[in-house]
Amino acid sequence: MHLSPSNLVGIGLRSPHLTQILDQQPAIGWLEIHSENYFNPTSAARQQLRQIAENYPISCHGIGLSLGSADPLDRRHLSQLKQLVDELNPMAVSDHLSWSSINGQFFNDLLPLPYTEQALHHFCDKVGQVQDILGRQILIENPSSYLRFTHAEMPEWEFLHQVQQRTDCGLLLDLNNIYVSGFNHGFDCHTYLAALDASAVKEIHLAGFTVKQLEAGEIWIDTHSKPVSEPVWQLYRDWLRLHGAVPTLIEWDLDIPELPVLLAEADKARHILRQEAPHDTLIAP
Repeated sequence: MHLSPSNLVGIGLRSPHLTQILDQQPAIGWLEIHSENYFNPTSAARQQLRQIAENYPISCHGIGLSLGSADPLDRRHLSQLKQLVDELNPMAVSDHLSWSSINGQFFNDLLPLPYTEQALHHFCDKVGQVQDILGRQILIENPSSYLRFTHAEMPEWEFLHQVQQRTDCGLLLDLNNIYVSGFNHGFDCHTYLAALDASAVKEIHLAGFTVKQLEAGEIWIDTHSKPVSEPVWQLYRDWLRLHGAVPTLIEWDLDIPELPVLLAEADKARHILRQEAPHDTLIAP
């Protein structure tokens, strides 16, 4: 993948903006789709995506592989994903460090894993199967979480690092997820970031979160429904100074604003990237 320094920032392609992006072709570096929304090769959305992909690099971000589940991989799902990937040749294919199914029944959530050696072996096996079927590296995204398993044998960052080392997958680093989980579980964000192989990070997500007050106290929810918070922007600055430029996405999935609002967030990310990343780390055209 080669993106110019001015085109390293993208936005999530969401249905309210499909026609507008197709007609107006705004100045944005790339677009990320939720893969499952485009599995039907004869749908109107898939046809629009084909047209959009003529003008923008596309990243395929999945939410349905359920890699951490004890269920076997869904072969039909994988076949549909492979067809989409083969057609688009996207700049990246990604999914989550999570699970969402049991006995073939799916939850509408990305659920946390027990960070044990047994779960690690199982997750790595699933990642390996997917990469073999797709014939390419996939990226694994760190989750946001609100509960932890008491019998965890390692912290999340060590588990994620081991997944990457054992499978040679790439990493999709969601800085908002780290910030939210860091508050919910009381860990330091920089400890998390320092444990990862920075060279394996191929994409960064930036998003907003919601603060919720419960009887037991405050919890932060990764809603993707607000602008990026200033502490997450600061984490982004810190990462760029240490490790350089990475393709960066503004992610907004609920209470989706008008397209100019998303583009303004992307402009802010682009400005920070140019300001903070060492010049020699910018990806040449």
